[in-house]
Amino acid sequence: MEESNITFQDLGLSEAMLKALEKKGYGYPTTVQQEAIPLLLQWRDVIAKAPTGTGKTFAFGIPMIEHVDTSCPDIQGLILAPTRELAIQIGEELRGLLAFYQGIRVAVLYGGAGIVGQAKQLEKKPQIVVATPGRLMDHYNRKNLTLSKIQTVVLDEADRMLDMGFFKDVTRIIDKTKNRKNLGLFSATISQEVMTVSWMYQRDEAEITVEPKKEDRPDIDQYSLTVSPLAKAETTLRLIRGQNFERVMIFCNTKHMCQRLSDELCRAGADCDCIHGDIRQSQREKTMQRYREGKLAILVATDVASRGIDVEDVECVINYDIPEENEYYVHRIGRTGRAKRKGVAYSLVGNFPEKAKLDEIAKYSNYQIRPMLLGEDGTLTEEEIKVTPIKKRFR
Repeated sequence: MEESNITFQDLGLSEAMLKALEKKGYGYPTTVQQEAIPLLLQWRDVIAKAPTGTGKTFAFGIPMIEHVDTSCPDIQGLILAPTRELAIQIGEELRGLLAFYQGIRVAVLYGGAGIVGQAKQLEKKPQIVVATPGRLMDHYNRKNLTLSKIQTVVLDEADRMLDMGFFKDVTRIIDKTKNRKNLGLFSATISQEVMTVSWMYQRDEAEITVEPKKEDRPDIDQYSLTVSPLAKAETTLRLIRGQNFERVMIFCNTKHMCQRLSDELCRAGADCDCIHGDIRQSQREKTMQRYREGKLAILVATDVASRGIDVEDVECVINYDIPEENEYYVHRIGRTGRAKRKGVAYSLVGNFPEKAKLDEIAKYSNYQIRPMLLGEDGTLTEEEIKVTPIKKRFR
């Protein structure tokens, strides 16, 4: 099926859902959406592998909303996410889809925020809950919610969640959803842990694999800049100003470097802030809200923000540090080039180990990362690759 031939209307969605999608400017489903939505509407178990940025949230969120019985005040749909940032993002996406519905409520539960305020959300009887596993179990143990009426459970970024050590919590939660009709596993990669959960809890599951085709894979030009480690901050600022970028995300490997770079850019007069694990959750949310609303030009972050942060108009991603894992690179650069927009990503290479790691990432991801030179005035030119001639040895 060609994506251009299928509309959301063809998937048999309600008038309220079609109006919400039209309001948000979505006319055609992505591949994972057109495959997953009909299956989940039929209460099928689904295991879906799809690249980042291909619309997985709508793929499971739309059928979950369509299944809600508004006359029932019990929790009917549960979405588990590995990080608070992703949980918040999913909650916002779902609320956007509810613009033309009456009586459907969504609660978002995550650690690092007041449990009392979240308990008040639960007192309003939400039919859909988005949660991190640990905080969901906190509320369950306090008897703030029951899981017995849940019909659909979805694990988003299942590979990351199970890799983060949530396996016991996740399986305990699924065990408590006694009346569950279906289970959806959505992931960028299918790890052994994901397969184990599928084997334990899914029956006659439908498998969806979305290869990174041209129409699904974000359109991102990728470049590398070789620079002295001590000159990385100055190079970053020169790049942003020279290319007139107004919406930038910069990724660092550590909390310390993240804060240090943010402070340095601010001192240089840049409109910049950062999010990392040592910053209070309330402050992180305020910073992310400012960035989403376009009131902040540069966001510096650790990999905690590289998944699930769906800001459609990010012009440029800069890898200040080369990521330690191949997958992290894919998720980082996936913050740009969203919603069919063109994106660009730059990786700053400060030494030979970083160059070796970036070469490995390019090979792993099948990406072309072109080396560039940054002029003093901020202009970019392609770096000529010097080929060392092979000396012949004569016997």
